[in-house]
Formats: sequence, C-alpha cells, structure tokens
Amino acid sequence: MITTLQKNKELELAAPLLPGDEQVLSPGALSFIASLHQEFSNRRFLLLEARKKKQRSLDQGHLPDFLPETNYIREGQWEVAPIPDVLQDRRVEITGPVDRKMIINALNSGAKVFMADFEDSTSPTWRNVIDGQANLMDAVRGTICYETEAGKRYELHSHPALLKVRPRGWHLEEKHLLMEGKPVSASLVDFGLFIYHNGGLLATQKKGPFFYLPKLESHHEARLWDDIFLFAERRLSLARGTIKATVLIENILAAFEMEEIIYELREHIAGLNAGRWDYIFSIIKKFKLHRSYVMPERSKVTMAVPFMSAYAQLLVKTCHKRNIHAIGGMSAFIPSKDEVINQQAFEKVTQDKVREVIHGFDGTWVAHPALVPIAREAFDKVLQDTVHQKMIKRDDVTAHAQDLLKVSSAGTVITEEGIRTNIRVALLYMESWLRGTGAVAINYLMEDAATAEISRAQLWQWLNHERVLLADGRTFNLELYLRLADDEIKELLEQFRREKRDVTYLNHAEALLDKLVLSDDFEEFLTLPAYQYL
Repeated sequence: MITTLQKNKELELAAPLLPGDEQVLSPGALSFIASLHQEFSNRRFLLLEARKKKQRSLDQGHLPDFLPETNYIREGQWEVAPIPDVLQDRRVEITGPVDRKMIINALNSGAKVFMADFEDSTSPTWRNVIDGQANLMDAVRGTICYETEAGKRYELHSHPALLKVRPRGWHLEEKHLLMEGKPVSASLVDFGLFIYHNGGLLATQKKGPFFYLPKLESHHEARLWDDIFLFAERRLSLARGTIKATVLIENILAAFEMEEIIYELREHIAGLNAGRWDYIFSIIKKFKLHRSYVMPERSKVTMAVPFMSAYAQLLVKTCHKRNIHAIGGMSAFIPSKDEVINQQAFEKVTQDKVREVIHGFDGTWVAHPALVPIAREAFDKVLQDTVHQKMIKRDDVTAHAQDLLKVSSAGTVITEEGIRTNIRVALLYMESWLRGTGAVAINYLMEDAATAEISRAQLWQWLNHERVLLADGRTFNLELYLRLADDEIKELLEQFRREKRDVTYLNHAEALLDKLVLSDDFEEFLTLPAYQYL
C-alpha cells in the first residue's frame, strides 16, 4: 500500500495510515523529513561506501591506528561548547525501548537520564516507530500515562529523569517512508520526527533536545551529524548549539578517532559512552578474517580484561581532556525471584560500577530500575557532592594501538555451554525481534541486538577459523555446531509447544541463524536481513 503524503508526491507512506498517526506524520513533520533526506542522503550513502572500502583494507591485513593526518586535532588547544547545567549530573542513566509503560517506568526509576532507544532495544516495526514517537511526545509534555487491563495506572512522578533519544544507526533504512521510491534513512526519520515535534518545547524547558548517536565508525560520520544538527537548528529556530549529543564509542575504529569525533561535534557534544557489547561485536566483525582476533566466549570478555580496560580508560582520558562526560557501559541484569541469584548478580554489578568510577567515569548505564540504586551508591561514594569527576585527567593513561587491539589478552576459553548459550540467545532474541519486541529477558539478562550480534558473530568466527578448540580439547567444527544447534532448537520448540506459543517466528529465527552462521560471507548486521521479515 502506497499513500502519497505530500502534494508534490515526493514522500510516500508504504504502510496503512491509522487513526491518530497524523499527530506524528503531520504535513510539517513530513516536509522536514523530506528536507533532511534531500540535503543529506547522498553524504550518508558515500559514508556507507567508505565503510566498505575500510573493511576491504582491514581484510587485507591493514590494522587501524591513530590518524597521522588529524594529529593536529589531538595535539591542538581547543574547547567544546559549554554543557548545560541540566546535563552535568549523569551518574546513573537507564535505557530501554520506546513502548509506553517502559518510558514511564524508566522516567520514574530514579536515574538521572533515560535514553529512549529506537535502535538496539526496539524492533523497528512501523507501529513501534510511530507509536514510540507518539509516546515520547506525551512524555515531553508530561501527559504520558498507561493503564493495564486490570486497571493499574502508570503516570509520571513529579521529578522524572532527563530524556535523551537514540535514533537508529546510519546503516538502517525506514522502508515504510519512501522518497522517489527509495527508503529514507532510519536515522533521519527517528531524529527528524522527534526534534520537529519536541525540539522547541524542550529548548523552552531547558531540557534539550538531547540525543545519543549510535554506531559511528569515523569522525566523518560525526561531521555529518553535526551538519544535520546545524540544519535542524536553523529550520526549527533553535539557538545554535542547543542540541546536545553523546556519542557511543561502540566500534573499534571509532576508538582510534575519539578526539576527532569530539572535535567535529564540538558545538553539540556532551559526552562519550563506552558501548561495550557493540564494541566487542565490532572487533569480531572488523577482523573476522584474522585468526589472532578469535574471541573467547562472551562471558570471558569482561571490562577487566586488558584490551577492554585499555579502551575504557582511554575513553575517560579523552573525554576529560576535552571537558566532556565519560559514561560507562551497560549492566544488563534483570532481577529474578531467586534471592541467591539476585545477591550474586548485584555483587557483580557493584564490582563493575566501582571499577568504572575508579577509572574516572562520570556516570554509567543500567537496564532495569532495580539496578539504579546499586549503581548510584557506587558513584555517590566517590562523587559525593560533586556532579562529575572531569577534573581527573588520567594523565597516567597512554594511547597505544596495540593495547586496544590485543584481543588475545582475554584468553581463549570456549566451552560447549558457551556455544549453546550463543545459539539459544541468538534464537530467542531473533524470535522476539521478529515478533516486534527488541529487548528480551533471557537468563536474567536484558538482551538486545548488540548481544545477539555477539552471539551469532562468535559462532561464525569460531567456524571459519581452523582448529578452534574447546576447553575440553574438542575442535569446534560444522558437525558439532549442527548437533548443538539441533539440540537447542528441538528443546525450544518443545518448550514453545508446552506453553502453547506460536512457533512461526522461532522457525524464521532458526532459518535466519543458519544463514548468518553458515554463510561464507559475514553479514554486517543481523538486523538487515531480519528487517525484511517485518
């Protein structure tokens, strides 16, 4: 179904237009999306082509390093624009999808910031995208509420968290909005709709608009976002520099360009975030052909291993050098009814947050409201009455490429249980994603697209390098993978049937996992082929 939404027939909707959608898809909002597409789509395409060129270079064995041509930026004396007072205390941030109940609970969680996520924790069905924008419009206006069938009512408390929004990454498109028959960038749709409807009001309230920028791979991609921010500020009559963004450093290539990324966004930057799960995934992906980058199982790749610690501490040093916030990584534990499990998990969360605050981070991420007080306590003990610790410059940290690239420092442990966990997490997450849910509780962890990416990427990596050994001495090969995958899918199918659940999406997930793991070529993002099912 194609519905023309503009008189000039440039912008078309390839989805049903339901009652109430016109609130989000207003003529003005759609005209703004069209202008963003016309202005920036070609640059986006060229940057995606540059990613492919860089990948070919990596495949040929050319390792990344700090850029000699931008040394003047790293050595230069320059400053970022002032960061608003409302963004100074970010000691605990909570993230989650854009469904109505989650938004209310997150804003009421006691965290300083809530990042409403259109990316890794939202399955981008058209209804999720449009309903999410409508939910955020209500949240910004303080009118959001939700009532269950049993009559339980959820509404905002008097002092909710500060709202930030993460649009989808540059690699994704929104197939339900077309310009000249071609999909519009999902990044521009998510950003454009939110800032058009809420930017002016948030600016008046001195609460934004604030964003998180995902999956950047270079400072050139940061420059594109900066130009988009300037364009939006002009078009929407916002003062220059009103928009503030925090960039997720969740790609190994971006780790070598952190100062350059800050420089390109210096009028709009508020901080960097250590996006640990996507960062691990990016290393597997970028160095997929090289044996020395074979990862141990996911549970062994903690922030305490040397190459991850080097990344985290360099991020803190870089941020504090330029007087912006360093935000730590996600703690994804979901509380259970078993208090023993909870106690063990809470201890690990505490250790993780204490490590971050000792490294110098100014705040951190959690996935569940129950973790907010645990993370806050760890940061309160160090920060006390201060709102950040940007005064700690970490001059003891030296940037060496080999420290960031020494994946072998994580060890080589791979177990049958680790393989089974990867298979099960990938299957269950993709089944849920295909059903329209992008954040899934599995084994007391909140899994999102990033952790599913690690799971399927590790399986591909272990299969595509000869003699990858398990801890018990067995070789991981196709025969073993197929046997274990068959075990896991049979068990899940039986579980679904016992619970009288539809297995349609699980069958799709099985086919998709086989395609991702058994293909000779590595699929860049699992969400690209999965999106065709939505």
